[in-house]
Amino acid sequence: MSIALPNATPADGAPVRTVDVHAHVILPRVEQAVAGQPGLDAHRELDARRNGPESLAVSGRMVGERVPRLTRVPARLADMDAAGVDVQIVSPSPSHYHYWAGEELAEQVCRLAGEGVAEHCAQAPDRLHGLGLVPLQHPPLMVRLLDHALGLGLKGVEISSHAPGRELSDRAYEPFWAHAARTGAVVFLHPFGCTLDERLDRFYLSNIVGQPAENAVALSHLIFSGVLDRHPALKVLAAHGGGYLPTYLGRADHGWRVRPEARGCAEPPSAYLRRVWFDSLVYEPAALRALVEVAGPSRVVLGSDHPFDMGVTDPVDRLRAAGLDPDAFDAIRGRNAAALFDL
Repeated sequence: MSIALPNATPADGAPVRTVDVHAHVILPRVEQAVAGQPGLDAHRELDARRNGPESLAVSGRMVGERVPRLTRVPARLADMDAAGVDVQIVSPSPSHYHYWAGEELAEQVCRLAGEGVAEHCAQAPDRLHGLGLVPLQHPPLMVRLLDHALGLGLKGVEISSHAPGRELSDRAYEPFWAHAARTGAVVFLHPFGCTLDERLDRFYLSNIVGQPAENAVALSHLIFSGVLDRHPALKVLAAHGGGYLPTYLGRADHGWRVRPEARGCAEPPSAYLRRVWFDSLVYEPAALRALVEVAGPSRVVLGSDHPFDMGVTDPVDRLRAAGLDPDAFDAIRGRNAAALFDL
């Protein structure tokens, strides 16, 4: 178990608070709203095919055991204290996306999610800040629902890597990207479900391989399509350290140089990793050092995926194990997130 340590004080005299940007909450009212709705059964069947029966059973037990930590603020704060975390950015469980829902239900889901997160965080406002949801399957609703989330005092919204029939490079999302950039809202890119489907239905590959693959695909769509060129102020935060993309940039840059259809962005793809933020959830010290090298120490923030089993209970200890210099350590531990989320 981690031991909470006193916060360091940098040269300017301001204490650095430890900020975990990747933590989740379960919101029963969202699931009550979708219960019995047309489309829910098909969504669950697809989820079952993608994960396989063994992983579904294990995940069901795992989530059941963690419900208090996913719903009760005192349990959350106790976990934070044990990990040496001062502040969490709380986002809805990605299981609440429900991108199968029609317009009316999708708007209800997003409003309930934002309101639920805001109510959860209001129980400890000095330590908890939140993100809402927007419906990727209905681009015309996204600006309005981003404003709803911001109006609740949330810091932005969480999205998946794609919606049915739409990639993040889809031009229908342009108004949303533009509005997120104008408002300074953080867009937390957190995949849920992988389109490799049954190929990953054993050994929990649906998450172990699927999540980082989806991160890489989604970020590549944002980069290669020029979204980050058109909206340079856009604040995109990628979960899971950006998945596989940061580890194989040479191939992306080579393709950009030799393939004319890959030149939708103004600069080599590797340049854009210093325009995106990444959480530190890459597990190993060498992987974290590699991420810091390609993205820069100002673009990496602490993340734990609290309290799921693919997360870590000791994010600060893992950051310390990377052996970064003290300034980079404090930046990633909290200073970068304080600037990104305007804390």
